[in-house]
Amino acid sequence: MSTTETIDILDVTAIEPRLKHPTIFEWFDQLSGGEAFIIHNDHDPKPLYYQLLGERGNVFKWEYLEQGPELWEVKISKLTPVEEESIGELVAKDFRKAQVFKKYGIDFCCGGKKSITQVCEEKGLDAATIEEELNALTDSPSVSETDFQSWDLSFLADYIVNIHHKYVREAIPALYEYTAKIARVHGGRHPELIEVAKHFTNVANELEAHMPKEERVLFPFIKQVNEAKQKGEKLDRPAFGTLQNPINMMEMEHEAAGTELEAIRTLTHNYALPEDACATYQVAFAKLQEFEDDLFRHIHLENNILFPKALEMEKEVLK
Repeated sequence: MSTTETIDILDVTAIEPRLKHPTIFEWFDQLSGGEAFIIHNDHDPKPLYYQLLGERGNVFKWEYLEQGPELWEVKISKLTPVEEESIGELVAKDFRKAQVFKKYGIDFCCGGKKSITQVCEEKGLDAATIEEELNALTDSPSVSETDFQSWDLSFLADYIVNIHHKYVREAIPALYEYTAKIARVHGGRHPELIEVAKHFTNVANELEAHMPKEERVLFPFIKQVNEAKQKGEKLDRPAFGTLQNPINMMEMEHEAAGTELEAIRTLTHNYALPEDACATYQVAFAKLQEFEDDLFRHIHLENNILFPKALEMEKEVLK
């Protein structure tokens, strides 16, 4: 890889199909923190984004320079490792900080592995202002907040299923109905509602396929790891090798769901109601916002608390 000021360009269209992604990964792995390269493709390479996220983690920046229809150009940068606490770690210690991040449009669940410095650089935000607001919370008396960090991992996994998975399954049918109805009735005057309905369908389909995988595969093994730790026993390696593999997949799917909800929030201008909003319109937006709030806490509990703790525990109990 070149270390000059010029950014290297990889023409993906000239690479044999089976070698496209391996070549891109090879280029990425050769980058140092702060370096980047550009890929040229003849279609949207979004699947690569999710594969890179799943296999390398949240250690890169993905920036579209050109978005079709004939040429897709993406700049992929490797983030510089920092010693700052991540956003997810900050929220895991004090959930009140989530409100500050949400105020500035900072994703503390799916994007929780980034530092405040990294996110502010990406979004053009003033890190000092955000730090000041976070510190003000730290200095103020804390309202009673559930200490999820201290919970037994098996109990936390069950809590996520019985509270958050249950909520999602109960909320989806009504939101299908509300979003479809307002798109049908108001879509002529507010065409963005048609896109809102599509994005909600996408996120609902994603979650309905996602939750059973956690309930049938990932969470049961986390419970086995937790039990082995408590009993001082060792476990054989599972068929999937290590928890890191299914966790990578779950975090990738969390990212996909978060992207759909971010699109809804953008389309609705943060759920702002127009003057001609009927009762169903108002209820739909209120329920969508409630759904987003619940999903943020849901994914935060998994990405920032359950998964990191389970990975550390697994190191102690696997043979």
